[in-house]
Amino acid sequence: MADVVIVGAGPAGIAAADVLVSNGISPTVIDEGARPGGQAYRTSVPELGISLEKLPGFEAQNHRRIHEAFARIRTSCDYRARAIAWGVFNRELYVENEGGCQSIRFDKLLLAIGATDRVLPVPGWTRLGVFALGGAQVLLKDQGCLIGRRVIFCGSSPLLYLAALQFKSMGGEIAAVLDTTPFRAKLAAVKDLIASPRILWRGLTYLAGLKSSGVEVIHGARLHAFEGKRAVTGVTYSVGDSPPRTISCDAVAFGFGLKPETQLAQLAGCRLAFDPLYRQWLPDADANGRCGDDIYVAGDGAKIGGAYAAELSGKLAAHAILQDLGMKSANRPDLADVRRRLASLHRFQRGLARAFAWPADEIARLPDEVTLCRCENVTVGQLREALSADLAPREVNRAKALTRCGMGRCQGRFCGLALAELIAAGLKIPLQEVGYLRAQAPVKPLLMSVAGK
Repeated sequence: MADVVIVGAGPAGIAAADVLVSNGISPTVIDEGARPGGQAYRTSVPELGISLEKLPGFEAQNHRRIHEAFARIRTSCDYRARAIAWGVFNRELYVENEGGCQSIRFDKLLLAIGATDRVLPVPGWTRLGVFALGGAQVLLKDQGCLIGRRVIFCGSSPLLYLAALQFKSMGGEIAAVLDTTPFRAKLAAVKDLIASPRILWRGLTYLAGLKSSGVEVIHGARLHAFEGKRAVTGVTYSVGDSPPRTISCDAVAFGFGLKPETQLAQLAGCRLAFDPLYRQWLPDADANGRCGDDIYVAGDGAKIGGAYAAELSGKLAAHAILQDLGMKSANRPDLADVRRRLASLHRFQRGLARAFAWPADEIARLPDEVTLCRCENVTVGQLREALSADLAPREVNRAKALTRCGMGRCQGRFCGLALAELIAAGLKIPLQEVGYLRAQAPVKPLLMSVAGK
């Protein structure tokens, strides 16, 4: 029997595993989380007794369905929780699990890893109390923790209003929601957003819920700084030509959408293709998730689409695996219909990318003293100095070698996009010419006791 390995136990990974098990294949499922479900269908620590069903936006039916599907196939999978997949070499996946290193041979590898927060440097973003938007949500869902007593949510992300509303429902005080995209951009994106009217309506109810509860929501905000000495004490912003204003807080949650995790796909040999709307390099996969020899991608790690789109893409990838193994799928759905539904959700996401824009122009205007790479403490000014030298780097990996930006423990996962934007702006060249940071193993930090083996 073929050895099929799935990395990720979110909606894409679980949906794929369900299809494979129903066709007689017992996949190995590698999950970095302590419990299945991924970020979208996360469950809290059982001992805490937190009821996530009370949170706004909690999709009880989908949450229950995904977890019931996993419970049904659990004994037919080799499920490994708290396992970090950190490398792919010669048809072997390398995993750190329970303090030890393992290599897992595969015939087919499905990467359903998901995405991480897309952030950009803001003056003061290294202060205590500043959290990525998704990270703040993880603490809320997993531990029932609020990141502060008085929180400002800011950036440009579809998650912005939902996360703020969830914190409000858990007793947190929301000082303000600062959306950096003007409201007119949201109106211009409606033609794509109506591809999924139900999701659009739900998003509008989140915004209405915040406003009806008295939360100040500001569109078109320019973020000047996260204030404070050691810990954050406020956010300074402006709108248009108005003078800067500072709102006090003791915590900030900020983000600018999501960034697919592509490092393992790179190591596995997948090609990446530049997407000018998202201004990112994404796995170059076919409509069923094939992305190289015996490598498949699904979910937000392939293309941002949300939880239901991830589930659909996981099913498509699993059926592609079966087809490539020469197996006939049992209870095969109408795959053309699945692809149509997935395309509609991806069209909606492209509308969201316009409604919640990545502020590339703001990155180009960052002051020299702002920290660009937190891991290696590289500033924007140090990068600009490298760009002004003779034989200036025109490509991100060369800039990394000269400045150490992206060379730290996160391997450029959080500074890489801003690094590329600054190079493109500084040299006045198209962003795609700058390229992307090449993945290097380990793609995630490992224990020294494991790394030394």
